[in-house]
Amino acid sequence: MRKFGALFIVFALYLVQNVQAQDKLVDRVVATVGSNIILQSDVDMQYTQYLANGGAPDPNFKCQALQQLVMTKLLSQQAVIDSVEVSEAEVDDEINRRMRHMVRQAGNQERLEGFLKRSLLQYKEEIRPTLSEQMRAERLQGNIVQKISVTPQEVNRYFEGLDKDSLPYFNTEIEVGEIVIEPTLTKSEKEQFRNKAEGYRQQVMGGSDFGTIARFYSECPSAPNGGDLGFSTRDGYVKEFSAVAFKLKPGEVSPVFETPFGFHFLQVLERRGEEVHVRHLLITTKPTQASLDRAKSKIDSIYNLVETGKMSFHAAAAKYSDAKETKFNGGMVFDQNSYTRSTMISVDGLERDLFAAIDTLQPGNYSKPYQFKHINESHRDGIQAYKFNFLKTRVAPHGANMEQDFAKIQEAAQQDKVNRFLSEWFEKRTASTYIHINEDFQTCDDLELWLKKGTADDKVAQRQD
Repeated sequence: MRKFGALFIVFALYLVQNVQAQDKLVDRVVATVGSNIILQSDVDMQYTQYLANGGAPDPNFKCQALQQLVMTKLLSQQAVIDSVEVSEAEVDDEINRRMRHMVRQAGNQERLEGFLKRSLLQYKEEIRPTLSEQMRAERLQGNIVQKISVTPQEVNRYFEGLDKDSLPYFNTEIEVGEIVIEPTLTKSEKEQFRNKAEGYRQQVMGGSDFGTIARFYSECPSAPNGGDLGFSTRDGYVKEFSAVAFKLKPGEVSPVFETPFGFHFLQVLERRGEEVHVRHLLITTKPTQASLDRAKSKIDSIYNLVETGKMSFHAAAAKYSDAKETKFNGGMVFDQNSYTRSTMISVDGLERDLFAAIDTLQPGNYSKPYQFKHINESHRDGIQAYKFNFLKTRVAPHGANMEQDFAKIQEAAQQDKVNRFLSEWFEKRTASTYIHINEDFQTCDDLELWLKKGTADDKVAQRQD
């Protein structure tokens, strides 16, 4: 059985930004998978993105990158056979999500475009085919492993088979809940933001260039591009935005309208079937001191209800909390690094304000309400809000054992079973697919399976010649 590790489950999508080779004259084929090829520029761009995301220089990463690309090709080819599809709207959503993330990482759009040496619109079009292929491959992989599970007996066998001298040691872990209250603006408090957007709209209606006004005054990441959002389907926007964008004719400028992000006005540039090309200007709403004071008063009242036992923490979270990611779990916070959505979290990864809030608490106690920066779907850079925490469990540092760490061991056992299952799947696909790896990668241990396959295929080809 070959070793593929976590590469099976986590497609490093941010590392797979396949763009056109900057110097096509020196580009070359480094691998052939069935009827598809992989170029040196594909591998190089993965390495560039790896470095851009903070990775340490590592020449061996290119072997891992080529391994990932070969697996993606195998999966995507099977996805075509199995009629696994990904819609254009899903690809658009993923592209836009990536662009927002990359702009935040770079600091601003101009800096990102300087790094990419191309505009974001050009970059979006360049990565679309590869991203679509990756998403189909990822969906097929999900279909392949979705029914795999492990029984308690399998978990026990997995744990018993581990080397007891190399079992992991876990730092202090906690189970913690939160109730979050965001500041809410009144209609009159929102007017200052609506009026600001309306003032810019009047400049456009008076003859000023829309792109110039958006470039200088919009508070959306699209501002450096004149507010241009490119083509998108209805599903690519929040419903309030789509309702306006798909109602207007090309060239028309909308009135000011509100979405969860703030106040906008937009102009339709072009319609293409079920897609619309728009540009817009956004003025984000921000908490006023009065709204913060109301939020503080509200969370103090909720805290008193819970602290005095008049309402359980879990019921209060479900009824009042504004944190969508936790309110329907009784306010309990999930470990973001766990595939099984475990609520046991290492204190090593806690944010500073959360660590300070629960550091001196005993299990079963609540922190006092405090202000923090809350990041949500509408405010990706965060807004000031209030919360208090509930410390449910605190587990002291310890070596891995079945009594305290069953959920973690179960997760590891399931991952091991998935890896073995997928290893068998790839071996079967490899047996029926022509694969050739360029000689420059012949020393890559990560490519061992395909190097052997390529050698066998070449010998067969030579005999046929």
